[in-house]
Amino acid sequence: MAKANFQVLPCGDARIQAVEAHSSQSFSRHTHEQFGIGLLTHGGSKSFSGCGTVESGPGDVITVNPNEVHDGAPLGDGGRSWKMLYLEPGYAADLLHEADVGAGGASLEFKAPVLQDTRLAAGFIRAYIAATSALPGARLAAEHHLLDLMAQTLLRRRAAVTRAAAPTAIAQSMMEDDPLADWSLAELADACGLSRFQLVRSFSRNTGFTPHAYLIHRRILLARRLIAGGTALADAAAGSGFADQSHMTRVFTRKYGVAPGAFAISFKT
Repeated sequence: MAKANFQVLPCGDARIQAVEAHSSQSFSRHTHEQFGIGLLTHGGSKSFSGCGTVESGPGDVITVNPNEVHDGAPLGDGGRSWKMLYLEPGYAADLLHEADVGAGGASLEFKAPVLQDTRLAAGFIRAYIAATSALPGARLAAEHHLLDLMAQTLLRRRAAVTRAAAPTAIAQSMMEDDPLADWSLAELADACGLSRFQLVRSFSRNTGFTPHAYLIHRRILLARRLIAGGTALADAAAGSGFADQSHMTRVFTRKYGVAPGAFAISFKT
């Protein structure tokens, strides 16, 4: 197989995105704004997650929560293959509105980044087939299978956390509110009442990113939204703060494994 082969499949509901991939590529730390649930079908993978570093193998169900920092690397030389479904948080909330686990995508999370359960794996395959099918009634079938998969076995209420805000929260908010600004380390550190050294150390501990990496990540999330909305690639690069389209393409591909052009095409099929 090629080093990287990604296919974004059209779904009957625009709030679902399906990806089928084989890759020996390692992905840098990034996040998704959706719930992600998938199945590793070949090879092995090692990734950083909200639960620390985890490994997965063929037949394992893999998950990621919205805005959860993660990366990914193959185990061995043969790469790995997987299928994923990405669900908008609002779609998950709609599906689970009357489920026992409660409503509201923001209050829910996957209970583990890797689950070894043949029943769950079979349930994911049913949901994936239905979500990517163009047959009549497939949308209803996808809703049914996804509801069964998540509500009964995968999602739980997010535990309430009561702790003081991270000392770097102000800097994080500044970059989230204006990712196009040319922030300096001194500006961000001063806003938090920290030295530049303290900011870098604390920011990395709290977010999994250095301040610069976080700013680039916020820009690529903005670019991703612009591209998904139909913005031309060059305009998306300029509108998200990248020097040019090639710079955006390198960052986008390193994080998500698919080039922006291929990502854009998936919304036109």
